[in-house]
Amino acid sequence: MNSLQTLEPEVDASCCVPAEKPALGAEEAQQQALVFKALADPNRLRLLSIVKAGESGESCVCDLTEPLDLSQPTVSHHLKILVEAGLLHREKRGTWAYYSLIPGALDEVAGILAAL
Repeated sequence: MNSLQTLEPEVDASCCVPAEKPALGAEEAQQQALVFKALADPNRLRLLSIVKAGESGESCVCDLTEPLDLSQPTVSHHLKILVEAGLLHREKRGTWAYYSLIPGALDEVAGILAAL
């Protein structure tokens, strides 16, 4: 009876050393993914650029519907996602909400990419 011989591949131990710890933890990756998911929508990118370009540094939700040709509830939904991602600040004044870019938020996003 013939037995099959199995060959053990030669492994160079220097190329297969696992990292001591992951560069990005699961919880941190989850939080950062929220930011990138928020930025992955063209309407949200446009909202960020409109708010950032505003002369006063803030924009009323009432002024954001027309440039995007979207309904107020849809714009509010997109703004909520940007707030939850830590990119915009929301301030309620009477019946309207005003949005401003959180200082350093976009630099922080760039830093996330640079740290990968």
